[in-house]
Amino acid sequence: QVQLVESGGGLVQAGGSLRLSCAASGSTFSIYAMGWYRQAPGKQRELVASTRRGSTTNYADAVKGRFTISRDNTWHTVHLQMDSLKPEDTAVYYCSAGTSMRTYWGQGTQVTVSS
Repeated sequence: QVQLVESGGGLVQAGGSLRLSCAASGSTFSIYAMGWYRQAPGKQRELVASTRRGSTTNYADAVKGRFTISRDNTWHTVHLQMDSLKPEDTAVYYCSAGTSMRTYWGQGTQVTVSS
């Protein structure tokens, strides 16, 4: 079992920055990938950024050059630095952790960008 707790969401003006954090606990040794997804009202959940063991990071086209994913070497924490935020970035952001058995999800944190 892996537990994920997100923090760092909030309200920011367009052009501003936010940093999301996700703390993993439990069987973190089994994690091979971590990522951030988001879901806006009336839309499907979509990948924002991900990082895998032994591999490079991956970003959605909509956030390339503005968002940066990072993690600690123990796979206990993953961050999402969000710069140059746009109103269309408004969504609930979810942290995810992938193991060989299943994908785990955090409870989500709201990010609202005002114009």
